[in-house]
Amino acid sequence: MKSINSVAVVGGTHGNEFSGIYLVRQWQQHPQRITRDTFTTQTLFANPKAHEENKRYVDSDLNRQFSVEDLANPALANYEQSRAKVMNNVLGPKGNAKTDFIIDLHNTTSNMGPTLIVLQSDDFNIRMGAYVKAKMPEAVVVFEDQIPLAEHKFVSSIAAQGVIVEIGPQPQSVLRQDVLDWMETMTMHILDYVDLYNQGALPELPASYEAFRYTETLKLPENAQGERIGMVHQFVQDNDFKPLHHGDPIFKLFNGEEICWDGHYEAYPHFINEAAYYDNNLAMSLAEKITVQL
Repeated sequence: MKSINSVAVVGGTHGNEFSGIYLVRQWQQHPQRITRDTFTTQTLFANPKAHEENKRYVDSDLNRQFSVEDLANPALANYEQSRAKVMNNVLGPKGNAKTDFIIDLHNTTSNMGPTLIVLQSDDFNIRMGAYVKAKMPEAVVVFEDQIPLAEHKFVSSIAAQGVIVEIGPQPQSVLRQDVLDWMETMTMHILDYVDLYNQGALPELPASYEAFRYTETLKLPENAQGERIGMVHQFVQDNDFKPLHHGDPIFKLFNGEEICWDGHYEAYPHFINEAAYYDNNLAMSLAEKITVQL
């Protein structure tokens, strides 16, 4: 892969996820902290209006507005749709972006710890996961690489390379020192990795490492009217990236009944009971554990 010449660090894609917002503000005041010799770095506060109103978004989820078709559609003009077009002009345009690599900073209310979500399984991203885990053993790497990066609708899909830093647990509209420190540490390791990659100076990395690959998303139990009739079972709650087996309880209905998982593979729930997903009645994502070979 060619060298990464320009990097953008994006915070506040969701206005009530505070860690990325406060870090971007700090780095705007002290840009030397995210400056490296082999590339330029810019910061972007993605959704200032949602932050002012202390909301995830004003009209629609900004992190789902970056398909090529939507960006080219002038009829999509609510606040986040318009903001996406502005960001695409600043960082993109998608498909021929002036920015080579985007790091998008997010918090989750789920107990996911410091998680790096990579959207491609090419050499650059595989080695990034190895480097981050070597420097930060508590880090978790999740591959969401089922579709080409250009088909994703995320902010980080504007550029040819992009990752999501997803740190939790942190309630919406709250700062936690441990979570903010994790986010800053992981971001610094990613920037260091890109700099070393550009120089051809990566240290020796492990031959393989443990990671996860997204498989599916589960919804909360609903009745025929789409009303929620149950909740995440306490057996699963807060146990992000812990194994779930066929027959394990996964939901508790309000009438006292339990629903067990009927899948036939060892699954690893994450984004468990994520507060932001309640408008879609989503309960959790599932992944398989994988061994990534360098």
